[in-house]
Amino acid sequence: MQSNIHTPPVSKKRLWAGRIIGGLPALFLLVDAIMKLVKPVPVVEATVKLGYSENVIVPLGIVLLVCTVLYLIPRTSVLGAILLTGYLGGAVATHVRAGEGLFSIVFPIIFGALLWLGLYLGDDRLRALVPLRR
Repeated sequence: MQSNIHTPPVSKKRLWAGRIIGGLPALFLLVDAIMKLVKPVPVVEATVKLGYSENVIVPLGIVLLVCTVLYLIPRTSVLGAILLTGYLGGAVATHVRAGEGLFSIVFPIIFGALLWLGLYLGDDRLRALVPLRR
């Protein structure tokens, strides 16, 4: 089915801004996923401190890795962003439940916003769905 919505193509500056803004948090999340798979002592200690058992670290790493890879593939980037939004929402809930400070609570929210901003700037299909136009 063809869409009747017409948007001008993304400029090169906007495309690269979107790639950088969305790519930096995605890179951080990839490193986080890999660290969960490797399970160094600081990761295990931090996870246990937040109230999770050690045996959930690898499954969390797999979920995070799959969601981030989906985000990085252009055809599945929106699905990846939706899944990462849920993952980061769980991180916010975990930090609130653990009584962590404001930075630990706001950090995942900022990451989620950057992921979506990167998609918005770099994908004209997504911009066509958002009613913020001149």
